[in-house]
Amino acid sequence: MDNCTPALRFEERLKQSKPVLADFLAWLKTEKARVAPKPKLGEAITYCLNQWPKLITFLHDGRLEVDNNRGERAIKPFVMGRKAWLFSHSPKGARASAIIYSIVETAKENRLDPLKYLTYVLEQLPLINVKDEAALEALMPWAAQIPANCHVPKRTT
Repeated sequence: MDNCTPALRFEERLKQSKPVLADFLAWLKTEKARVAPKPKLGEAITYCLNQWPKLITFLHDGRLEVDNNRGERAIKPFVMGRKAWLFSHSPKGARASAIIYSIVETAKENRLDPLKYLTYVLEQLPLINVKDEAALEALMPWAAQIPANCHVPKRTT
């Protein structure tokens, strides 16, 4: 379903995934009442129930991925080289790195040139009200308002 529109992906998820998840949730609730909380199965059931809102997030928006495989692949080069980056030796440095890596990889996923996109965003941020969600949404990598010069040309091979 990679080539589907977000709307179609959303509809298919409601048809295919939502019933499976509803059955799984019913099973979890039934088993929670039967299984002691301390054994591994009890811990796993409790964990799954506690994480349920996060697990079903992909059902609410067709733009979201079902898993984080692409994200994991995207950060692999950074994970492999993490000891080489001295600026990440503090929690603040690591958080800053994670933010910038996320922005760059999201730009790439949306077929944007990261440098051009970041330049555009950093030029626009001082000009907008950052509390205005619509103004911020217009700066997101998937926004239609992103200038054409930020986009990577489509390959013709």
